[in-house]
Amino acid sequence: MLLLLTLVVLGTPTCWAGTMYGYGGGKYFSASAGSEDEITGIRFCVGPAGLFKSVQLRVGSSWSERHGAPGGNCQEFILWPDEHIVSVYGTYGLFLRSLVLYTDQGRVATFGSDSGQSFFAYPEEDGQVLTGVSGQHKLLGISGLIFKWNFPPGEATAASRSTTTIT
Repeated sequence: MLLLLTLVVLGTPTCWAGTMYGYGGGKYFSASAGSEDEITGIRFCVGPAGLFKSVQLRVGSSWSERHGAPGGNCQEFILWPDEHIVSVYGTYGLFLRSLVLYTDQGRVATFGSDSGQSFFAYPEEDGQVLTGVSGQHKLLGISGLIFKWNFPPGEATAASRSTTTIT
């Protein structure tokens, strides 16, 4: 029994630094900009039932791999130079249902339809911005998301950077 418990603990992902929005479950994924790069866009694909199917980040001029389930109608939000995502409102049921992204330039991007349990995610410290997302997905779509916050490159020393989420 102790061996089984040890294997379960060792097999669990260790990257849950922030709050997961949604019930989670399924396959783990992670996408981030890295310490020297910034997110320049984000793409979500939403299925006909309103479930979030997948997510991709754009870093520089390149898109990350698509994380999640196949299918859905894809919508993207391209950030302006020196623009950053600074907070997120969203809703979920068994799967992610909606997201509203707010930037430091006053722009707003809306994905999906507002239904289910709501949340509001933002960084712990002023000046931090969205630097990545991780979460879990099942066959039908994204079952939970974690938002990674940090300072943009050049705006803080490496020693003062952190990755947290406050609900």
